[in-house]
Amino acid sequence: MKLTSTSLTDGQPIAERLAAGRPDASTTVTFSDNLSPALAWTDVPEGTRSFVLICHDPDVPSRGDDVNQPDREVPADLPRVDFFHWVMVDLPASLRGLAEGEFSRGFTARGKPGPATLHGARHGLNDYTGWFAGDADRSGPYHGYDGPFPPFNDSLLHHYVFTLHALDLERCPVDGSFTGPEVRAAIAGHVLAEASLTGTYTLNARLRG
Repeated sequence: MKLTSTSLTDGQPIAERLAAGRPDASTTVTFSDNLSPALAWTDVPEGTRSFVLICHDPDVPSRGDDVNQPDREVPADLPRVDFFHWVMVDLPASLRGLAEGEFSRGFTARGKPGPATLHGARHGLNDYTGWFAGDADRSGPYHGYDGPFPPFNDSLLHHYVFTLHALDLERCPVDGSFTGPEVRAAIAGHVLAEASLTGTYTLNARLRG
């Protein structure tokens, strides 16, 4: 199976329009256009009954002590964890692509609704749900796509991995408000093929050059 995109190039920086955050001269960073990327896939294996799409960032700091502190950087040797930006299940087997901006246009405070979404698919919760949990103005269930917004002082370039899984299941066995790790566990043993694209992003002015 092959995954391609007219919105992003594998291994290259992600455009600001696809990110949740962008640099800002007066406030350091601000919210961006947050467009979901266009994706297309070919060479689907026989027996595919649905698709699962997951986007995650494996470079997120495991502790927040130094995050977004203007007087220091998050050290590169700090252990990193996954942060899920998009979890979507039950994409129909007949589907072969998603348009740019089809699932997200702008950042929605308190999160976009879900789990039901286009094409009869279902959205899981992304990890902004936990990130904004203590924020009185932004806390809520964040379904669907919300793009890159890494710490502006992180010494590491972040990677955003979009992975499409072809399943032998018509319906992913998760219910209610589900998460990326729950979907990964549920599809184990049911993946016929998978394909990925990776983009990079940083808000660190030093790394942006």
